[in-house]
Amino acid sequence: MNKTELIEYIAKKADVSKAAATRTLNATIAAVTGTLKKNGTVTLVGFGTFSVGKRAARVGRNPRTGEAIKIKAAKVPKFKSGKGLKDALN
Repeated sequence: MNKTELIEYIAKKADVSKAAATRTLNATIAAVTGTLKKNGTVTLVGFGTFSVGKRAARVGRNPRTGEAIKIKAAKVPKFKSGKGLKDALN
């Protein structure tokens, strides 16, 4: 499912226009992104938790040349699924 299909699904299930569903989805994504930028977490009970993880700097290899390269430390988004989501899949 891509973003367009998700918007169509939301519009149909919530009985709202596609424009309203688009604004809602974009606002949700912006809220999650903004919170993660501030190193916060977003918990949706029954669905899961979005958080920020840290990846340490390390040395990697260029696959073409085999040359060692430095890979910078980075913040990475993480998602841990909740019990409701896990149960729905099993």
